[in-house]
Amino acid sequence: MYFIEEKVGKTCRDLEDFTIVKLADIYPVYYSKGRYKNVQEASDPSIAWEVYQNGTPWAERDSHAWFKFEVRVPEEYEGKSLSVYIMSYQKGWDATNPQFMVYLNGRPVQGVDVNHTRIVLTRNARPGDIFKIDMHAYSGMVAGQDKFLPVLAEVREDVKALYYDIKVPLDIIKFMDDNDKDKHDMLTVLNQTCNIIDFRKPGSSLFYESVKNATAFIRTELYEKMKDKSDVIATCVGHTHIDVAWLWTVEQTREKTGRSFSTVIKLMEDYPEYIFMSSQPQLYKFLKEDYPEVYEQVKEKVKEGRWEAEGGMWLEADCNVTSGESLVRQFLFGKTFFKNEFGVDNKILWLPDVLGYNAALPQIMKKCGIDYFMTTKINWNRHNKMPYDTFLWQGLDGTEVLTHFITTQNADEKKFFTTYNGMLNPSSVIGAWRRYSHKDMHDDVLISYGYGDGGGGPTEEMLENIRRMEKGLPGCPRTVQGRALDYFKRLEKSFIEN
Repeated sequence: MYFIEEKVGKTCRDLEDFTIVKLADIYPVYYSKGRYKNVQEASDPSIAWEVYQNGTPWAERDSHAWFKFEVRVPEEYEGKSLSVYIMSYQKGWDATNPQFMVYLNGRPVQGVDVNHTRIVLTRNARPGDIFKIDMHAYSGMVAGQDKFLPVLAEVREDVKALYYDIKVPLDIIKFMDDNDKDKHDMLTVLNQTCNIIDFRKPGSSLFYESVKNATAFIRTELYEKMKDKSDVIATCVGHTHIDVAWLWTVEQTREKTGRSFSTVIKLMEDYPEYIFMSSQPQLYKFLKEDYPEVYEQVKEKVKEGRWEAEGGMWLEADCNVTSGESLVRQFLFGKTFFKNEFGVDNKILWLPDVLGYNAALPQIMKKCGIDYFMTTKINWNRHNKMPYDTFLWQGLDGTEVLTHFITTQNADEKKFFTTYNGMLNPSSVIGAWRRYSHKDMHDDVLISYGYGDGGGGPTEEMLENIRRMEKGLPGCPRTVQGRALDYFKRLEKSFIEN
């Protein structure tokens, strides 16, 4: 097996390069500086529009503009998958980089940020179709990262699928023992898959036919014949933490909510199995006021069971200095909003990112109808590891509440740190199970995945990864898209039985 892993890695990177076929820079692009809240405001005839010169700075730090352009499908791209990529980002933190709200033919459809750069126009192009794209732009909080570069591209969905079919097991192999027979068997199949691909002339009919054959081979020989029968699973729920008050203004929190939640809805169209949860009724109220069309889509997803409106409190509150009366009102207003708007009765207090926990909380939770508590941040301790990840937290008056710390971390992580912003790749899934302290009592770990703090949420890459890991590959817990409340009910049953 000498150098086979390196060979497969090189093939995987080559496939990634051939996933996107660049067609052309988009021109003309028009822009106007100013904070226009929606397409209607940006359509005011009094607005002065300029032709944007691709790649030139368009705004100062912490400012807004509006971009608009059209894409007309050429005859030669009939039936192809066409997307616009916003190639505008230098390296930097997603929460402070430039961000955009995208309107496609007048409808708000998704956000664009450093982790979400693709705007799918159509997966089956029809010649002559016109796509009108408007983008509400925020320049971000770091000067010098404000270039705007839209590119029209054909995406080869078949090549992309094979890329992930190879990449996911290759990433798992990195954490397997060299003497593990499963590792050798998986590498053998990956090597054979790579040998099928005809790289003599990428982009030719022979190349695409070989991609088709390689895909059929790996799905049979690896994803079907090598299914792992292990009982260990990882329940994965899409999530995006949004700090209502932190490094940005409340205005930006409102915009981040619109961008993040619309991106979730868009990805749900492409990935029917995708389940997402979000707490904090305050964010939903912002969405209802600012993006009513997106809010109605969220309500539909809640009805379908694909969007979990859960969390208990009005927002993820400070729990150190807040009075008992204030904490009670957090539950009162939070649960009432979710009950009135979505018909759900919250049972989880979801506090992934708070800096402490009042000892009266268990009593307050129980009296407010909350049965479960989830957090992570206590695992950011630099020196002392909490001895338990799942336990009964006993409050001042003796009231107990089932508590669970999410254990997601990279598989090679050496610190106690765990995160509610899981990347949902093999490393984080393997790491979550390795880190979990109670394997003797429960064979299921909860993973909250998606970019957060400044919003953004899960990505196409994460959803492609989970599609492969849910098959049950050797060396990695089998992933399952699930709801947080269902996870806690199973967790409670396991601990009662044990």
